[in-house]
Amino acid sequence: MIIDCISDLHGYLPNLEGGDLLIVAGDLTALDTQADHDRFNHWADRQKYRKIVFIAGNHDGLIEKQGWAWLVDKYKPLKYLEDTSTTFEGLKIWGSPWTPTFLNWHFMKDRGKDIAEKWAMIPDDVDILITHGPPWGILDEFPDCLNNHRIFHAGCMDLFNEYASKRIKPKLHVFGHIHEGYGQMELNGTIFVNASIMNEHYKPVNKPIRVIL
Repeated sequence: MIIDCISDLHGYLPNLEGGDLLIVAGDLTALDTQADHDRFNHWADRQKYRKIVFIAGNHDGLIEKQGWAWLVDKYKPLKYLEDTSTTFEGLKIWGSPWTPTFLNWHFMKDRGKDIAEKWAMIPDDVDILITHGPPWGILDEFPDCLNNHRIFHAGCMDLFNEYASKRIKPKLHVFGHIHEGYGQMELNGTIFVNASIMNEHYKPVNKPIRVIL
């Protein structure tokens, strides 16, 4: 199965090759306007994939405010997930837009009990997990703006704990949010993909990441 993974578009709409499944892990638009979301929807509707699954991110306030129910009948190939699941070729896919609280953005929960309740909703038998942000310690590094030699981890420890407890073990986990963490790695049987298209300067220099399952 050919799976293409992208995230953190911030209004940039890349040229894609097409395949079986396209995963978009949030931060869809530049200005979070209705017109921006319509541009994304029209673009997605033209992509040559059998299924497109996407979630929101911390920049997608319009979705948090008005939901996505209006999209269901309009764009048939698209499936929006918000603490919900879908299936494709026998694989269970779960999507969640939440990230730990940072400034005054959207789809955020405080670390600890509040956000852990969201991660507890992930099914034990999930095959593909889509979250906007990474687990702690996995493709989540960014430099201190005052000292580039000092590196911080921005991922969610409460999400990492779902792996540490061995409750979940998806085949694939796709996220973005931390632009500097772009790339992929495999750990304990899970392929982790930080699919951020934008770099830390909000330049669309990163390529979509293709995964074969």
